[in-house]
Amino acid sequence: MPKHQLDPNNWIKLYSDYLFNYTITRVNDRVIAQDLVSETFLAGLKSMANFKGEASERTWLISILKRKIIDYYRKINSNKGKAEVRMNYNSDTDAEGDWLEERVADPFDKTAEDKLENLELGDAIYDCLGKLPEKQAEVFKMKTILGYDTETICNELEITASNLWVIIHRARTALADCMQKNWF
Repeated sequence: MPKHQLDPNNWIKLYSDYLFNYTITRVNDRVIAQDLVSETFLAGLKSMANFKGEASERTWLISILKRKIIDYYRKINSNKGKAEVRMNYNSDTDAEGDWLEERVADPFDKTAEDKLENLELGDAIYDCLGKLPEKQAEVFKMKTILGYDTETICNELEITASNLWVIIHRARTALADCMQKNWF
């Protein structure tokens, strides 16, 4: 499989609208969304040496943007921010857990242990995806993993937007239950 290349001279032309639309639905403020996209491009430039070419340029930029959005919510310490980064799971103490922060390491600061844990987490997620009904798994992968927009998924699978969100909700609930049993 050929390695992907970075071309920062075309980032704004190719990705700014997509990244902005992705961000505005999560922060609901045009100025903040624009700032986060700008910060994403800057962080991408600073960390170009870390790009291994295994993901597409857009996927790599989205992963940086997701971290920027999470950091933004952490800074303002809002409930929505906590919801963005938290997935409740039970432990022996019945305490809530910061799933993302505890389970997924910073992609730009990996140790061998982090890489192993993330591989195991990825395997657990894909095992759980395999236990979902076929349509739920397909919709979840298209929306969450591949990043397809709602209209594309609805057209391809011939479903309504409201049906898509019901399927996504059911998939997320089933995945959370499966992960709780098999990972946490």
